Amino acid sequence: MEIGIVGLPNVGKSSLFNALTGAGIAAENFPFTTIDPNVGIVPLPDPRLEHLTREFSSVKTTPAGIRFVDIAGLVKGASQGEGLGNKFLANIRQVDAILHVVRCFHDDNVVNVMGDLDPINAVETIETELLLADIQQAEKALEKLRKTAKSGEKAAKENVAKMEEILAGFNAGTSARLMKIPEEFTKEFQFLTGKPILYVANTDESGADESILGPLQERAKQENAGIVELCTKLESEILELPPEERATYYEEAGIVTPGLGKVARAGQELLGLICFFTAGEKESRAWTIPKGTPAVKAAAKIHTDIARGFIRAEVYHYDDLKELGSYQAVQAKNRVSLEGKEYEVRDGDVIYFRFNV
Repeated sequence: MEIGIVGLPNVGKSSLFNALTGAGIAAENFPFTTIDPNVGIVPLPDPRLEHLTREFSSVKTTPAGIRFVDIAGLVKGASQGEGLGNKFLANIRQVDAILHVVRCFHDDNVVNVMGDLDPINAVETIETELLLADIQQAEKALEKLRKTAKSGEKAAKENVAKMEEILAGFNAGTSARLMKIPEEFTKEFQFLTGKPILYVANTDESGADESILGPLQERAKQENAGIVELCTKLESEILELPPEERATYYEEAGIVTPGLGKVARAGQELLGLICFFTAGEKESRAWTIPKGTPAVKAAAKIHTDIARGFIRAEVYHYDDLKELGSYQAVQAKNRVSLEGKEYEVRDGDVIYFRFNV
């Protein structure tokens, strides 16, 4: 599953991607530095995994990761092909969720394509282009559905009525995420405004004042969207420090959770993912799966052979390990359960899968 990083040119998208992935891609002071999307996997910081590594004296530690795609800056008119708009919109259509970087910083040395610093205007510029693209998508779909409905099938006529309702909503300025669209429509037509969204307010090093950040926070609240505030310039500079110096910097600055960690964690929540763990002497590892995943599908995440030969899952929860102090204590208190294929894996489960080869 992938999260696409979008925004207007020069708002800090590539700087954020650089900081998240350490990819070191171009981040220049002019529009369209990014043409083809860059993809990077960002590790999810998780103290639970560190604890498991210590508990089992694991030789290797492998965190879970979120895939981020750096998509070139959109401009007004993108839905009509401006600024290579069609290509960029196609890239957005392929991702599962959107991370929208919004400029909330003043810097005369970095060109502001909007002129004034107005986060809401910037957000609406992007949202309008996505909405216009969805209108085009809905109009094409409606034309095809009407042809199918000529057969007189009841289901076909119902689909036409539903698409007409969706198109009317788009034309009224309502995004797909605020409309109750059937799941089959969402999957088939991939409406851009229906993708889950997270706003990243890219601020100055001292943060943004309430007059700038407040309206964006309210906008996110109205859309049931997440919002993370950080300074991509500062985060990038911190990553240039040796790891041991980064920790000292965060401690002295009183930063409990670094901005990049917040973004990665918010991305996990945006995709509706949970983490389960496998742990032992060779490796302690975190795995991400969608909420509600049964044990057999979680096993397939590790290897299809494990799912094919699934016998049972030996499960305990990380919280029990933390509470009782050791795996031996968890066993002694009978907190390890034996579960079948349909067991719904929970966030924080530590699992050992038994299977036939």
